[in-house]
Amino acid sequence: MNDQTLIGSLVVAAVIALLIGFFVRRLVTGWRNRMARQVELIGNLPPLPDSVGPVLTGPTKGLYVGSTIAPHWNDKVAAAALGFRAKAVLTRYPEGIMVQRTGIGPIWIPDESIVAVRSERAIAGKALTFEGILAVRWKLPSGIEIDTGFRADDRGEISKWVNEEDV
Repeated sequence: MNDQTLIGSLVVAAVIALLIGFFVRRLVTGWRNRMARQVELIGNLPPLPDSVGPVLTGPTKGLYVGSTIAPHWNDKVAAAALGFRAKAVLTRYPEGIMVQRTGIGPIWIPDESIVAVRSERAIAGKALTFEGILAVRWKLPSGIEIDTGFRADDRGEISKWVNEEDV
């Protein structure tokens, strides 16, 4: 390889690195702006209860997909750490639903806040070819309704959650 080819290759590599850095910075800036817009809209999440009754459904292992502002399946919530995907365990108690996420704090959905529990094909940027995402629509203390998405490791578990609501 001669000197001109080496210099040309280094210049191209530097330009590509700068472009990648520029686009990553734009993504981070966009995410921060979304969080800033949603902080007041979302408000504080419900506090965890001191104690809960017996387990009604679950625990179901899977993936916390994220939360969206209802009814828009792709309007992802970034505020209150609701926008980060994580392995999770979903458990239903008489007082509500606990989403115990790995590496992030848990989400408590009080029973009186739950509007609907259904299966979906897509939520929060996660799309499947089948209805394999459990979507819990609930009302935040701020009055905003959001959908919280959960994909179970075992697809058969979803029917237990959806059928329980029909009873």
